Amino acid sequence: MDAGKMTVSINKAINTQEAAVKEKHARTCILGTHHEKGAQTFWTAVNRLPLSSNAVLCWKFCHVFHKLLRDGHPSVLRDSLRYKSELIDMSRMWGHLSEGYGQLCSIYLKLLIIKMEFHTKNPRFPGNLQMTDRQLDEAGENDVNNFFQLTVEIFDYMEWELNLFHTVFKSLDMSRSVSVTAAGQCRLSPLIQVILDCSHLYDYTVKLLFKLHSCLPTDTLQGHRDRFVEQFQKLKDLFYRSSNLQYFKRLLQIPQLPENPPNFLRASALSEHISPVVLIPSENSPPDSETLIETEDLVGMDTLSHQSLSENTFDDIFGSSFSNDPFNFSNQNGMRRDDKDHLIEQLYKEIAMLRDEFGNFKSESHRLVTNLKGRIQELEAELAEQKHLREQAVDENEFLRTELEDLKRRREDTEKAQRSLTEIERKSVANEQRYTKLKEKYAELVHSHADLLRKNAEVTKQVSVAREALVDTERSKKELEDSYQRVNEHTQRKAHEQIKEMDQLQGALESNKQEIHLLKASIEASKQEGQIRIMELKESVIDRVLQEAEFIIQESLRQLDEPHYSSGMISTDFLITRALAAVQSTEKMEEAWKAHMANPSDITLLLPPLVQFAHRISEVILQGALTPTSDRLNDGCRTCGTEALSYLSSLQKNETEGSVHCSRVTAALKNISEIAQELRPPTLDIREEELGDLVEKEMAATAAAVETAATRIEEMLNKSRTDDTGVKLQVNERILGSCTDLMQGIQALILASKDLQKEIVESGRGAASQKEFYARNSRWTEGLISASKAVGWGATVMVDAADLVVQGQGKFEDLIVCSHEIAASTAQLVAASKVKAEKDNANLSRLQQASKVVNQNAAGVVASTKCVMSQIEEKDTMDFSSMTLTQIKRKEMDSQVRVLELENELQKEREKLGELRKKHYDLAGVSEGWGDAAE
Repeated sequence: MDAGKMTVSINKAINTQEAAVKEKHARTCILGTHHEKGAQTFWTAVNRLPLSSNAVLCWKFCHVFHKLLRDGHPSVLRDSLRYKSELIDMSRMWGHLSEGYGQLCSIYLKLLIIKMEFHTKNPRFPGNLQMTDRQLDEAGENDVNNFFQLTVEIFDYMEWELNLFHTVFKSLDMSRSVSVTAAGQCRLSPLIQVILDCSHLYDYTVKLLFKLHSCLPTDTLQGHRDRFVEQFQKLKDLFYRSSNLQYFKRLLQIPQLPENPPNFLRASALSEHISPVVLIPSENSPPDSETLIETEDLVGMDTLSHQSLSENTFDDIFGSSFSNDPFNFSNQNGMRRDDKDHLIEQLYKEIAMLRDEFGNFKSESHRLVTNLKGRIQELEAELAEQKHLREQAVDENEFLRTELEDLKRRREDTEKAQRSLTEIERKSVANEQRYTKLKEKYAELVHSHADLLRKNAEVTKQVSVAREALVDTERSKKELEDSYQRVNEHTQRKAHEQIKEMDQLQGALESNKQEIHLLKASIEASKQEGQIRIMELKESVIDRVLQEAEFIIQESLRQLDEPHYSSGMISTDFLITRALAAVQSTEKMEEAWKAHMANPSDITLLLPPLVQFAHRISEVILQGALTPTSDRLNDGCRTCGTEALSYLSSLQKNETEGSVHCSRVTAALKNISEIAQELRPPTLDIREEELGDLVEKEMAATAAAVETAATRIEEMLNKSRTDDTGVKLQVNERILGSCTDLMQGIQALILASKDLQKEIVESGRGAASQKEFYARNSRWTEGLISASKAVGWGATVMVDAADLVVQGQGKFEDLIVCSHEIAASTAQLVAASKVKAEKDNANLSRLQQASKVVNQNAAGVVASTKCVMSQIEEKDTMDFSSMTLTQIKRKEMDSQVRVLELENELQKEREKLGELRKKHYDLAGVSEGWGDAAE
């Protein structure tokens, strides 16, 4: 990833628009820090932004910077410390504003400063705060003083997280649905990072306080307990309020804290503590590819800093890290990325890169056009101003001429002013000086008009000078009117001289008129030159896009011969749909080109069909390589690409045979569809009656299986209470009790799913019968049947595993795996039921609530099992006090051999698991039509 692309993403993510930061831009920024191993490019781009003058811009900067500190490269913290003082000053500045985003920005900046200081003091804590219990112990170096200080620092950290949380809610109008507006989401989106931080900080605080209470007197820790209780109540309230907002319901599942805070005075209460986990329910992921990637980022970003980045970048950051999350249902269901996913991801990135380049090119073209238009408008405005100035001067000249004629008629009255001759002579001298100054100013006006052709920027100043000169002229005219009432023959001579000067002024104004005509001609020439430049720019854009389209198709033809593309992972049905879509794009391209030839000045109607044509032709060629192929299909794809290149070449040369080449491209695409149609595998023909009966049968079988499983668990629990005592009874009650809660949640889920399914069928079948509806929507029906089977099978397997564990013959790990499978199957059932339901459907809301209960109960089974496992491991701790040195050495060697054997077995088992998941993915894709784009 180059610095230019990262800079573009930073400017798109941090803008003045009051809307949430788009995840795809934030993700590009995060990947950029890992690529350059630091945040130099980020800070270079940010320093150019006016963060101190726009509060929305500063708020979105804080959001992106928070993401980089959490999920970016570890060197982001080091590169950002040098800007710490600037962030402090900016926080103080925004703190003076009590309205809008000002106070929010001030608190958010303070939180980021606290986060930087915390991680600087405690380098063992990663940016996303994900740590194991062992790493938490190592952070305190097994020193109670370090643990005491660390707890205080976490309290301070949590305090600012809660301050930001509370301030955002306080700034919202909770009487309105603010979470569905762009402005509301702009304020709420950074709280996702705060929720992720708070969940970890709360968990570590509980564990550290239990550790401190085991080492220090209770009185010493009274202040810690009081502060924890205060933060516990605030966090519980904020989590509850957040979980009720529609915005968060769509993106993540917020954990709910227990009713009462943990009792640190009772050491056994630690086993009752369940770490809060922020979940991303898979049923909330929309089918759109871009949205799906962004939703997964909310989970993947939280585990980013634990990946080594030495292997495949995308899988390490957004795929492999999911295996550490016990409630990642997509990974447990076997949906790992394979070569096809990498190819699709690569193509998406190339498409996004081309779109960005085209957008930048289009923006630059628009900017040049806008500048030229603005310059033309400026010149036209200056021309109008000069024209107005000329008209005003002509009017003033006519007025002066009229006044002079009046003076001539009044000169007979000058004999009455003989007594004031001395004073009149003095005033005449003054008038002569004024007229000399006026003459000089008019000369300056003439000179300024001559300079206008060379220095266009001085037009405004020249207008001002001309206006001052006209004002002096008017003032002098009034004085002349008074003077000529008393002037004698001497003043008559002066009047003749003034008339002569006015004639000279008229000549100067005529010269200015000619200069204005020259300026207008220059402006017209500039306008024509700008239009020619715009046309040349449009032609350049079309040529560049045509070249890029040829490159895309040529690249797909080159990749056609690559061996790893011949994997046969795409169904022939999907290839047929892509070929038909390419035919439509070809027809649209031909129509758009004809429209462009009719009106070459408009390129907006040509570029989108051209880009779509290139990508769809390339897609058909690549999908043909991935389809179970034959020589005919391979040759057909190659012919299609060759004809498409010939078509684009004819468009570049403006040849008249473009329509002929277009027809050849269409014929090649239809040939590919016919070959793919011949390669289609035989499909299973299920009658309408069989498919409808099968749905009812499988739903009834699932309900019966879950009911049977719940009954068996209840019988096992009663038997254990009768036959077992002591620790074994406690273990069995804990495990079977959590399994009972899980089965009850699944029963409620099945009932809600049946109600929703019935409503979907009744509202969607119209005049058709129920079985006809199932047959018409066969792909959806098959998915519903598959999900129902998975739920029933998971419940049965869990009961068998619990039975063996209670009898002492099973493994605790079986229960954990069964819990994960049930959670994943539940998500599959909800997704299958949700596809055709309305967004605000009451039964859908009940089904989603039941799904959350199942997820929580599955987490309870896992937590109970792990707790029992830890108790048994502590009980079975070996005593080496009676062994000799030789015996201990022998045991050590045996243990090392056993460790190597287990590691070898673990590696082989992981490889086996990967192959099984891949096979599961292939079979599920064939049976449920994942590769069928039409569905």
